[in-house]
Amino acid sequence: MSINIAPKSLDTELSELLRGVSSGKIQLPDFQRDWTWDDDRITGILASLSQGYPMGAIMCLEYGNENIRFKYRPIEGVQIAGVVPETLILDGQQRLTSMYSAACSKYPVKTKNEKGRSLERFYYFDINQCLDEEADRLDAILSVPADRKVKTNFDRDVVLDLSTRELEYEHEMFPINIIFDSNAREDWSDGYKEYHHYEKAYLDKYKKFRAEVIETIVGYKLPVITLGKETPRDAVCKVFENVNTGGVPLTVFELVTATYATYNFDLRKDWEACRDIIRGKDKLLVTDVMNGVDETAFLTAVTLFTTYHESTMTTCKKKDVLSLAYEDYQKNRDIILKGYELSRKFLLSQYVFRMRDLPYTTQLIPLAAICAEIGESLFNQPRTQNILSQWFWCGILGEMYGGANETRYANDIEDVVASIRGQDSLNRTINAAWFSAVRLISLQTRNSAAYKGIMALVYREQCRDFMKGTTMDIVKSMDEAPDIHHIFPERYCTTQGYPKEKWNSIVNKTPLLPESNRQIGGEAPSKYSQRIMKQAQISEDELKLRVESHLVNYEYFIHDNFDSYFIDRAKAILKVIERAMGKNVADKSSDQTIKTYGCSLE
Repeated sequence: MSINIAPKSLDTELSELLRGVSSGKIQLPDFQRDWTWDDDRITGILASLSQGYPMGAIMCLEYGNENIRFKYRPIEGVQIAGVVPETLILDGQQRLTSMYSAACSKYPVKTKNEKGRSLERFYYFDINQCLDEEADRLDAILSVPADRKVKTNFDRDVVLDLSTRELEYEHEMFPINIIFDSNAREDWSDGYKEYHHYEKAYLDKYKKFRAEVIETIVGYKLPVITLGKETPRDAVCKVFENVNTGGVPLTVFELVTATYATYNFDLRKDWEACRDIIRGKDKLLVTDVMNGVDETAFLTAVTLFTTYHESTMTTCKKKDVLSLAYEDYQKNRDIILKGYELSRKFLLSQYVFRMRDLPYTTQLIPLAAICAEIGESLFNQPRTQNILSQWFWCGILGEMYGGANETRYANDIEDVVASIRGQDSLNRTINAAWFSAVRLISLQTRNSAAYKGIMALVYREQCRDFMKGTTMDIVKSMDEAPDIHHIFPERYCTTQGYPKEKWNSIVNKTPLLPESNRQIGGEAPSKYSQRIMKQAQISEDELKLRVESHLVNYEYFIHDNFDSYFIDRAKAILKVIERAMGKNVADKSSDQTIKTYGCSLE
């Protein structure tokens, strides 16, 4: 159901907005990034402002919704404490901060140049340049250092000194930071006229400057769109994302962080501690397999687990994560952390050792929630492991987690937990998953989940390195970084004229250590196998065992019979896939399969 947030739009004087900023009536939600505009952009907006050019709307949110309760903070440079805002700025922070800092603050503006070097600046209108119809208004805006002295020759020579009011009058430089202060503005005007002895030329000049520049700015209005305090959190998030296209997208985590901050709780700091636990920082067995779990995924897992217990409907869509109560987070945080620990243990048992080899980081969200729900005792039972394994591999080989997955996550925790507890289960992910024999040919790179999954299954078959003979376990995986290599080398296949779609497919690839790959080179298996036996000082029987551990028919391999080898290995991989998924590959004898491979794969 869509919600009409019914925003209000009103043209508002800039002076009123800046008074609101100064008093704290207008502040920022804490999820807003810091002010980032540089000196050139500040100069640019002052030039536009002085000419009355439009600069876009400001978007605000009424503060006071008890269901949102964002933490807030004043605009940079505003010195207030303990003031509760009336509105929060969603869009317009950079513009309002720039204008407040340059036109209202009595302190130098802390900005930067185009190269990112920190600067402190005051800004002036050059009265003569402002009134010169041929001059570019940008040239009429002067940015000067905090001491109000412009220097050259490595700061040895002062070319312009504006450090006193008299010097400002002399050079006819109007300080922009008094423009909204009527008393200071009149004092400056009186001082300017007196300094120039009330000469008519100067009086006329200032009168024209006041009418064309000062009054343009003081009377400037811009549209302010205000969302009511009843606006839902997910709508605020969506609105902010839509208007903030020029910046870094706002994340769900940042919104929730701002909400929890009202409880004096730093969610980001807490996440950093959780992240270390999830990644197994203190584990003796170091692996990066969980390093892809980010803060939003963690919150999603907590939400999934919470709604599974607390709600009539299990769900973890963005709006649900945004609505995750602080109390529920505190209640379920540690339980989910345990779920991630068990998930890590499960991945290693499935021979998924590294983050680069993990088919789907997203699948860890339901896995962690499932493991959290069943607990360690039930997790360790062989029957549970079998159920988890089938669900896991069906999700991967069926390529089920590549899009919007929130509904699938909800189905997963309901179905898998029910199966583990011996209850009726719809098994929606398992039942929906299927793998096509033809898919093996299209798996050419490690970018797909199915590709990574099949390589993990080859690991799980206890494949052994050609040179060292060691099983590709986690120690070898992390210490020696095995990679995926062609069994029939690319160069050899190219010279023989074998089709690339076959020799570059996953059927012709396997994990090997770097030393084995160096020995393989670009020659035929019959040749590089001899080199391996000599270098490794092993018998042919031993080499045969090592080669066959990769689901390779040794006779086809040693006699360079690529076509027979290719068909046989495709069959062997499909059998491994069927065991993992607990269901048959249905199209092994289809017309398309026969056309692709030249025969049935039964």
